[in-house]
Amino acid sequence: MIEECHRHLQRTCTRGHGTSYFFNTLEQNTSRSQHRASNLHLDVSCHNDNSPLYDHCCVHSGAVKVPAHQLGKRGIQDHLEEAIMRLKPVNPVSLSVSSRTDTGVHALSNSAHFDLQRKNNKPPFTEQTLVEALNFHLRSEQIRITHAHRVPNTFHARFSAESRTYIYRIALGIPHYSLLPLTENNLCWSLWNTELDTGAMREAAALLVGTHDFSSFRAVSSEMAFKNPVKTLDVANIQPGSSFTQEHFHRHIPIWELTFRSRSFLYRQVRRMTGALVAVGQGRMSVSQLKDLLEAQDSLAYPQGLVAPARGLFLTKVDYKDTDLQPFQTPEAQHPSTGDSED
Repeated sequence: MIEECHRHLQRTCTRGHGTSYFFNTLEQNTSRSQHRASNLHLDVSCHNDNSPLYDHCCVHSGAVKVPAHQLGKRGIQDHLEEAIMRLKPVNPVSLSVSSRTDTGVHALSNSAHFDLQRKNNKPPFTEQTLVEALNFHLRSEQIRITHAHRVPNTFHARFSAESRTYIYRIALGIPHYSLLPLTENNLCWSLWNTELDTGAMREAAALLVGTHDFSSFRAVSSEMAFKNPVKTLDVANIQPGSSFTQEHFHRHIPIWELTFRSRSFLYRQVRRMTGALVAVGQGRMSVSQLKDLLEAQDSLAYPQGLVAPARGLFLTKVDYKDTDLQPFQTPEAQHPSTGDSED
């Protein structure tokens, strides 16, 4: 699960000398761990006058960054930055993550960037070497880097993103969450309903597509005064999903997936839209009432107790322009040591 704590990312990325990297990470989901399974695409950029830029992708779950006041707790970003520091960079390590998510939300594809400068003007690491080295230092954590790319120094994991895609998973016919199979535990929202009016849900979802003031679908936060509530929702659809249990355990559990895609979202916007659409499917809210809610443009107009829980939400994709992730022509690279050497 990733905790949304990156509320003060700067909108400009001033970098010193070094190589810029972008990567993705993976962390397994386990109910007994502080971290949950999710993919984190991390654009890591590090560069100097003689070094290239890189992009990294990783799969993980858990709080991306834990607030300073939560002493003793560490987030995904803390572990990643520690792994990067094991590579003995000259410059201070600072990771910028593309997407911030609530506690309990999973990330199957997030991204981040950082700058890395090697000492003594050593050549930059190759992408594959960097992936292997970071995964070695992350071996005790439920985090894995899946890709790395060198990127231009103008690249920013958060502000260069063209779109972000979220999927919300719903399991039907579960009278109590304890009846969910272990393979679905904390990976979906279990409802007692055996069916939903998906036709009405799709009709309501169509009202959300396009450019609107989504104030009614954002949660109150300290950032409200600084965030434009007008967003363009490119995709909002409802489709049948699948469950691991059906194929291997021969237990049929109806799964529905709600997909949302936009360049950016407001705080808890996806969970609030999901909660309203499920209420429409359950007959607790009409399509016209959802339309009225959207047009109210007031976060306080959102009904209490309607927000979908975090556990069913997955960040599945962060898209960038192909030109932003073009491979960099670099001088001969060296392989970092996987141990704590003085490299």
